[in-house]
Amino acid sequence: MRRLFPVTDETAETAVRAPGGTAGSDGVQGAEGGLGEWSLAELAAAYAYPVPEPVPEPGGRLPWLRANMVSTLDGAAQHDGRSQPISCAADMRIFGTLRALADVVIVGAETVRQEGYRPARVRAEFAQARAAAGQGPAPAIAVVSAGLDLDYGLPLFTSPAVPTLILTGAAAAPDRIAAAEKAGARVVIAGDGVGVDPVRAVQALAELGHTRLLTEGGPRLLGQLVAAEVLDELCLTISPMLTAGDAQRIAGGPSVAVPKRFELVSLLEEEGFLFGRYRRR
Repeated sequence: MRRLFPVTDETAETAVRAPGGTAGSDGVQGAEGGLGEWSLAELAAAYAYPVPEPVPEPGGRLPWLRANMVSTLDGAAQHDGRSQPISCAADMRIFGTLRALADVVIVGAETVRQEGYRPARVRAEFAQARAAAGQGPAPAIAVVSAGLDLDYGLPLFTSPAVPTLILTGAAAAPDRIAAAEKAGARVVIAGDGVGVDPVRAVQALAELGHTRLLTEGGPRLLGQLVAAEVLDELCLTISPMLTAGDAQRIAGGPSVAVPKRFELVSLLEEEGFLFGRYRRR
């Protein structure tokens, strides 16, 4: 069963708590309204990127960066170093939908290593919508890596539908940049030193025409994006699990001077999993 709770100023108090299949602001009813599981098209409509504001070239429009993360009830973003054990089938449907809407998926090098990252798939069910939006057959994966210590034998580099990008700093070792390019990756400089500047990364991707941005972490990368104030939206799955232990939260690194306030846009529920969508105020 799946329910959508649209949130407005008037319904913010009741929207999260009230059960039922009332029609949302987009006209889509939840499962208790008789329509059953949401289709991919309905999910795509519910998670559509906002209409972009046109700006002078390059890019032609302002970028929008959203994150997609999962957390247990006690704040763990991983179990045994991976997010899959705290996920579910519905979470993966939303995961796939968010990827299908994006121009590029930004991910940290450690997450690539831990999760065994693969390239985004070409999905026939989204082909027409991506073509109409002027997008390629699948989103590019952009790996954030200061040291470029990556396994270029992974499918992420050997068989992507579109070339994998690597975001790094200007001080990265030339031999490692050459190795990445020899493997077919496109290296994008997004920082003056060894590491990547989040603001520069967003700008560099926008200059390549990638303005619908999605990051899937990990926690260190998300923390850097939060601290740099470039994150526009957070799609957060709350898993009805308790893990204890010392697993990372969804965002790590130094705390910000003042907590950043986001507003709840919508909330979906299935089998106790909550799928929230929050935007920067």
